[in-house]
Amino acid sequence: MSQHNYEFHLVDREDLKEERQEARRRIMQAAALGNDVDSADLALLRGLTVREREDSILSDAWVLVALIILIIGLLDGRNPALLSLSAVMLIVLGVGKVWKNLALIGVLYRRSFNQNHVFPGEAVEMTVTVSNNKRLPLSGLRFQDSLPVPPNSENVIARPIGETYAVYTLINSYSMHAHEEVQRNYTLTFPKRGFYQLGPVTYQTGDIFTLFRIEREYSYHDTIVVYPKIHPLEELGLPAKEPFGDLKVRRSLFTDPINTRGIRDYQPQDRFRDVHWKATARRGELQTKIYDPSTGMTMGIFLNVATMPKHWMGFFPEVMERAVSVAASLASYGSEQGWGIGLYANGSFPNSDQPIRVPPGRSTDQLTHMLEALAAVTEFATASIDMMLLRESPNLPWVSTIVLVTAVVTDETMVALLRLQEAGRRVVLISLAEESPPNKQGAILTYHIPPDAFPPTQNSTLRTSAKEPEILS
Repeated sequence: MSQHNYEFHLVDREDLKEERQEARRRIMQAAALGNDVDSADLALLRGLTVREREDSILSDAWVLVALIILIIGLLDGRNPALLSLSAVMLIVLGVGKVWKNLALIGVLYRRSFNQNHVFPGEAVEMTVTVSNNKRLPLSGLRFQDSLPVPPNSENVIARPIGETYAVYTLINSYSMHAHEEVQRNYTLTFPKRGFYQLGPVTYQTGDIFTLFRIEREYSYHDTIVVYPKIHPLEELGLPAKEPFGDLKVRRSLFTDPINTRGIRDYQPQDRFRDVHWKATARRGELQTKIYDPSTGMTMGIFLNVATMPKHWMGFFPEVMERAVSVAASLASYGSEQGWGIGLYANGSFPNSDQPIRVPPGRSTDQLTHMLEALAAVTEFATASIDMMLLRESPNLPWVSTIVLVTAVVTDETMVALLRLQEAGRRVVLISLAEESPPNKQGAILTYHIPPDAFPPTQNSTLRTSAKEPEILS
């Protein structure tokens, strides 16, 4: 009956100080001589090794047995059979042990993607490259890679490893010659928005006699960003032309603080916050920014992630997803119109308790920043949306249009919107509630997007806020 001995090595960063110094020395020496750098040294230097495990079907007693047979053979007049048996046992054990220790040196597992920012349902082509950068051939080389979604192939082994989280294990096995490189291609499809993390990856191999095995886990991660789904405004029931009313303003009335046209000398009536400090330091005199007239629109999108009057009551995942999709659609429309667009959400990033803020801008990558923030936002409400409206609106340009996207309209929310409108702000309310908001918003421009404006979802059950985010793996 075979006996399995397991040995675990939990890597401690402090205990690896000397090993990392030695790895750094080898890397510098290889670079000086023009040789290839060992990937294991790079992994050790970067602290990527998470866990190492060794497995053997033989115990240490086999070495003692081989020595005993050797001694008996010598005492028995140098018995050829016993001496040969002991020699074979010692050679096999020695070669197997050394082979196991050298097996993962120079082995590298890499992922590459044709794109890492996609929309739901778009295919991501993933290429896995495995290389054996040494003279020692390998048999039984195996990799286990953690994926948030299974590959789109029936011939690929990808099994789920848990029911709470959608995590799959991609299993690949190889037999590789010396200095060989192998590539395999897979297609991944992500059905929902989110930040999806791939990894860690586990290496497994052993000696040529399959007596010893070594398993090493590396904290090797890649991230795929899946944007929210974007709908045309007319598909949501919003007017495609001037959805927020007449935007014409007199050119001499307002200036746009997003676009700076130039600088001039400071004048007593200038605001202190308009001082251009870099130009002041360069010229030695106070300089003031000159803004372009406000001919373009600036839109601040406020997203309420709460789907119940009180966030601690739970949340409806599909309702929140609709709200996020509407916010993304508005941002896309504003970017197409050349507007300055910004995003404020009372939800947070994963593992964070801070609300999301993307100040308004017209840069070419402004929409990308907003879509990335919407891809990552969770249902955890850091504050009520009415408090966030009143706190963040003073930071917006005065001629900005404040657009609130919410699935629940409370009395506190309406009071905050009316206060902003009375202060001279342009306010727009977009409600995703099942019923239209009550007719007490006065002159506030209001749109109601019913649930049937979106394609049906598979699950419409209520989830409590104590659970993990619905779409982040």
